[in-house]
Order: sequence, then structure tokens, then C-alpha cells
Amino acid sequence: MAKACARHILVKTREEAEKLKQQLNKGADFATLAKKHSTCPSAKKGGDLGEFAPGQMVKAFDQVVFKKPLLTVHGPIKTQFGFHLIETIYRT
Repeated sequence: MAKACARHILVKTREEAEKLKQQLNKGADFATLAKKHSTCPSAKKGGDLGEFAPGQMVKAFDQVVFKKPLLTVHGPIKTQFGFHLIETIYRT
């Protein structure tokens, strides 16, 4: 069974996600931004979601984690929770 490890930053608006992505592109620390801005409980862990299998996250999230390049920040990705910036650490 495939598994992946990812971290994310969840915010309410596309604009906020775009601003954070610009900061990341300029070298800002992902975990620091997640702790400061993310509305997900994972913010306490720098956005780390740990390891999970396909189907454990919403479909739009899975599409990024299991199909897009590793160690690249993708997004903003819209789900019913808000807008995500997602980085997949590894896949097995």
C-alpha cells in the first residue's frame, strides 16, 4: 500500500496562501510559517501531517501528495477546509 508523508499550511483565503507561497519561494522556513499562520491543528508541528495512505485525506489533497513532485510546495489547493500549501516529503 502506498504511503506518503506531507506537511501543509492551511489558511482561509487564496490571497493569504499566495502571500505565504511568495515568502517560501524567497527562502522562508515552512515550519515557522505553518506555526504562525496555519489554522490546522498540525500547525503546532510545523504543518507536519505524518504518514498517511491514499484516501485518508480529501481528494484534492491526495491528488497533490500522491501525484505531484516531491519536496516542492504546491498550491494554493482549495478544499472545503480552505486553501492549502502542500509539500510532500516522501512517498513509498
